[in-house]
Amino acid sequence: MKLQQLLSYTRKAVDEYQMIEEGDHIAVGISGGKDSLTLLYALHGLQRFYPKKFTLSAITVDLGYSECDFTPVSRLCSELEVPYHIVRTDIAHILFEERQETNPCSLCAKMRKGALNQEVKKMGCNKVAYAHHKDDIIETMLLSLFYEGRFYSFSPRTYLDRMDLTVIRPIMFVDEADVIGFRNKYDLPVVTSRCPIDGYTKRQYAKDLIRQLNQENPGVRQRMFTAILNGNIQGWPDRVLHTR
Repeated sequence: MKLQQLLSYTRKAVDEYQMIEEGDHIAVGISGGKDSLTLLYALHGLQRFYPKKFTLSAITVDLGYSECDFTPVSRLCSELEVPYHIVRTDIAHILFEERQETNPCSLCAKMRKGALNQEVKKMGCNKVAYAHHKDDIIETMLLSLFYEGRFYSFSPRTYLDRMDLTVIRPIMFVDEADVIGFRNKYDLPVVTSRCPIDGYTKRQYAKDLIRQLNQENPGVRQRMFTAILNGNIQGWPDRVLHTR
């Protein structure tokens, strides 16, 4: 996937779900993975021509794995002239040594988001961008059906009233396969995940299942995504379709 196509998908999401307003200061959550680095490129590119002017900062919550080196990410942010902040935490130590969690994903996500949102507010940002792509949204819907008994996926735009902060997901229309292609084409400085259960989660199970379903029923993955967009899910903002 070329940058131009990434920007097209990003603008579609931003326009249809009214993610960006004039004067926004948006923090881009950077894990160091391919998705968040692609998101950084997307918003940096959009910033150059989007009619509503906005400011970008980048932020990483360091979970405390000693092997993780975010220097390449810092270098990229410097090249893009995007201020970069790293929040140091002991989340990995708490999860795997103190508590010895066998299913740490939910608690890890809560602790990570808590640390992220607090720092984002200190930075003076009013919005934070998460790097969830199309496949993430479909997988979340499937997990919700299987384990919660409801048709749900996270919203393109969510206002957190207790934090006075808005979460946006600007690459929601981008396929994971295209993210992988973008990473390879632009040689993104990906920081490898050091989580010991990476690849062994329920989300990985959902990912593998969707891949199998789509092989057996070509197009079913896209039909799932369409069902989500048209599903009137509680908490989702209205979709504004533009003819440009």
